Amino acid sequence: MGLPALEFSDCCLDSPHFRERLKSHELELDKTNKFIKELIKDGRALIQALRNLSSAKRKFAESLNEFKFQCIGDAETDDEICIARSLQEFASVLKSLEDERARMIENASDVLITPLERFRKEQIGAAKEAKKKYDKETEKYCGILEKHLSLSAKKKESQLHEADSQVDQVRQHFYEVSLEYVFKVQEVQERKMFEFVEPLLAFLQGLFTFYHHGYELAKDFNDFKTALTISIQNTRNRFESTRSEVECLMKKMKENPHEHKNVYPHTMQGYLFVLEKRSFVSSWAKYYCSYDREPKRFTMVLFDQKSGGKVVEEESFTLKLCTRRKTESIEKRFCFDVEAVDRPGVITMQALSEEDRRLWMEAMDGREPGTVLANVALALPLPAAQLDSIGFSVIKKFIHAVETRGINDQGLYRIVGVHSRVQKLLSLAMDPKTSADVELVTSSEWEIKTITSALKHYLRILPAPLMTYQFQRCFIKAAKLDNQEARIAEIHSIVHHLPEKNREMLHLLMKHLANVAKHYQQNLMTVANLGVVFGPTLLRPEEETVAAIMDIKFQNIVVEILIENHERIFKDVPVPEASQPNSQLNTPQWKNMTNRPPSCSERPLTFFCTHPPVDKVEKRDSVALNSSAESINASAAVNSNNVHGRSLLSSLNCSDLEVDGGLKGKRNRPKSLPTARKARALYACKAEHPSELSFTAGTIFDNVHPSREPGWLEGTLEGKTGLIPENYVEFV
Repeated sequence: MGLPALEFSDCCLDSPHFRERLKSHELELDKTNKFIKELIKDGRALIQALRNLSSAKRKFAESLNEFKFQCIGDAETDDEICIARSLQEFASVLKSLEDERARMIENASDVLITPLERFRKEQIGAAKEAKKKYDKETEKYCGILEKHLSLSAKKKESQLHEADSQVDQVRQHFYEVSLEYVFKVQEVQERKMFEFVEPLLAFLQGLFTFYHHGYELAKDFNDFKTALTISIQNTRNRFESTRSEVECLMKKMKENPHEHKNVYPHTMQGYLFVLEKRSFVSSWAKYYCSYDREPKRFTMVLFDQKSGGKVVEEESFTLKLCTRRKTESIEKRFCFDVEAVDRPGVITMQALSEEDRRLWMEAMDGREPGTVLANVALALPLPAAQLDSIGFSVIKKFIHAVETRGINDQGLYRIVGVHSRVQKLLSLAMDPKTSADVELVTSSEWEIKTITSALKHYLRILPAPLMTYQFQRCFIKAAKLDNQEARIAEIHSIVHHLPEKNREMLHLLMKHLANVAKHYQQNLMTVANLGVVFGPTLLRPEEETVAAIMDIKFQNIVVEILIENHERIFKDVPVPEASQPNSQLNTPQWKNMTNRPPSCSERPLTFFCTHPPVDKVEKRDSVALNSSAESINASAAVNSNNVHGRSLLSSLNCSDLEVDGGLKGKRNRPKSLPTARKARALYACKAEHPSELSFTAGTIFDNVHPSREPGWLEGTLEGKTGLIPENYVEFV
């Protein structure tokens, strides 16, 4: 189980459970910090002491093998799984290298020590400073609050108002510091997934060049290295998107925290001071309390944030009556009495403010002299967008215009139109009186970016997301399955449980997006990029929380699967689970030789990008591997995925490539090979024998026909005839 997500909304309540979750994050950061220190120490020993090279390398490898990543959330993507097990793979490589007794390491300090030290000082160090500030503000706030609550109600009104104002300022500052600290802690936890692994990968890449016997080992490691590079790049890209969403949520809560508080399972909860009467003296104890209106159950837990004490056993009772205490009847302010069904006597409690007391009274249907509590339901106007004939007409018109005029426009669906123009287009297109006059195909009045933005906005303003709140969690769980084929089958089944109108609209949209992805070389919109754009729109959650934002990466995966498999998912009825074959359910790891991609000359050394550079809005920094050409090519592959790109990534992570047929279900070789035809290279290949041809992706071969060698074709390139891997080409 991974680390729990820290909700910004919990910063305001500052509950014991929130403190416990925060403490688990702090322990993980301390553990990571200690581990990085040890790693740096071992790395320096490796560089400086040739005589101790063997022992230092083995200790370094053991440290890597023992460390385990803890991800936020209850599941990991294929990329995160690949990254999480990367340290164990690194350890295995280092132990193998030690057996070969290789040469000393050069320039290791720049590629290994410096980045790790920078990460530890800049990121983990910043988190520690934020913790000091947070602890200091906690103590300050609790001290001022207790002092404030001890003020006598007999003080002058002006003094009381001044004291209230001071407490509000301190409370607001404490809340802001708490939000910033939670944000920083989670940011560092996610950053370590790529900023920590990248230096290690760069160190290993440099190490291979100085070992004579390490060459063969490096070739065997190349598959996983390529997959890891792509996984790191994908994780970095998702981190940028997720970080902006989390930061946006934090800013919203800073500006208006009250709008984001209603995400708790209880009717009301927070801290209350309870009057405890003993034989000769009475005292006030601080409790964290919660109340559920439906069973009328009140729960209390003795806890003080300042002491950082453990959570003791909770007390609970069934509420009978709640009554406000008049100011003249007790010396303290903000007090009310509670009577229980299953507990004798009256319990006197003190809220943190007048507003806090009012909320507790409303939640418990308390008796407020002179007022009657009523819950008035506010009638909210329904959104104009619906899945009716008008809605389908609007979406079809937008899609037809995009496919006719702008299918090759770079950054399609990524570049946003002017908001006022988008609103105007939607209002005209959705109005039956004016929709017929809206001309999108032949007229240049409406830009393509305006049309695409209008389509996305229409889907956002539906009363519920297109893939419904009801099935939102089902789709996310399906994307978290370990096996790619199992994910497709589960999503296939869930799609056919959607309401008919939703399924029809989703089919229409996925068919269009698949067409967009086919033109990725011109519009630069791969399946992965379209998943990033439409995932949060089609699968938006009911509540905007940090945990929901962390699931955006799985929303994107769902959309990618729908685009790549839209014909199968929407045209075929799902097969019942009992009749599904089991051959694909347990996919082996990358080291299993039976279903892994071809090795050596049977598989590509890397993947080359053949289309023009991607626009700035899609570019990400490639992984630095000591100027290694292999890493540059692998990073380029991330941005050059075509409509089958996701299958390619899955093959690297889950070994889903079929050795005898290229990509699963997409480009399988024909049962009877044609003779003397032209063929196009799907991947790049470097010849390892004089009888083979070297080529890059996109190369056209002439006179392609079967050869005597199983799994190989024979063809002609620039006048030279030679062998071509059969699963590297498709016939044209």
